[in-house]
Amino acid sequence: MVRNKKMRRTLKDDKLEEQFQKDGYVSVPFLKAEEIEELKEYYFNTLEESGGHIGPEDEKYQSKELITYDFTFIDKNVEYKQKVFDKITQAFESRFNDYLDDYKPIIANFIRKKEDGGEVPLHQNWAFVDEYKSASVSIWCPLVDSNKENGTLEVVPGSHKRFGSVRGPMIRSELKDINDEILENYMVPLETKAGEAVILDDSIVHYSSPNTTDGLRLAIQLILIPSEEPSIHFHMDLANDPEKVEVLEVDHQFYMAFNPWKKPDPNIKRVRSFKYKPFSLSISEFDQMLKAPRFD
Repeated sequence: MVRNKKMRRTLKDDKLEEQFQKDGYVSVPFLKAEEIEELKEYYFNTLEESGGHIGPEDEKYQSKELITYDFTFIDKNVEYKQKVFDKITQAFESRFNDYLDDYKPIIANFIRKKEDGGEVPLHQNWAFVDEYKSASVSIWCPLVDSNKENGTLEVVPGSHKRFGSVRGPMIRSELKDINDEILENYMVPLETKAGEAVILDDSIVHYSSPNTTDGLRLAIQLILIPSEEPSIHFHMDLANDPEKVEVLEVDHQFYMAFNPWKKPDPNIKRVRSFKYKPFSLSISEFDQMLKAPRFD
């Protein structure tokens, strides 16, 4: 595999790093049984502090998007979000430092799928860093055994750094028109035991199906970036210019108060802007790009 010589490594262990660069994810041991129980207890003990989901209607934005799972990142109570971030970061810190090569956390989530709901559509996580230089990662760690029936994480192996080099909340994915074909033909479910973790490149194509069981489906996501890198955010103001993307330099506090449908504070540092016209791929183009060199 040909790699950019300037590309920063992600994982300390050489074998894990090689697998991560090849597949876009690795599975690793992570939490002990007592730590799992402590985090589950914390989630339910603090749930009454949740302010409920932010939605497009909070910014008078029309959207058909329906969120059917609990997701800390879009909670209205910023103090609750910060408490969750602090708790998860503290619980995960020694472990992610064992695996990752000098990374810092920026976003933390509890993700709960209730019975007969919680589908997370096919997507790539937003870009949080300059992905031509390094990778941001998500550590996904279920607190119960996770399988196809209760909606485990599913990925397209090797799809990282091949699609969606420009990704943000208001930027239409080039995969949107072929979602169903990708789901039918390319997904690999990652059945994961409670306390194991999947470390994935945020650019990998992934999905999770609804929880079709009557049991608890609770997981944690922690998003991290290289410690020396600033976090960036791709913003598109569809009402003002649907073909212009602004690159903002942001920090952890930006995500604490974030609303995907809200225009960013004009005082936030603008790194640059560029023209970008959203487009769609065909399934044959997707297949070809999956086998082609990465964009980095």
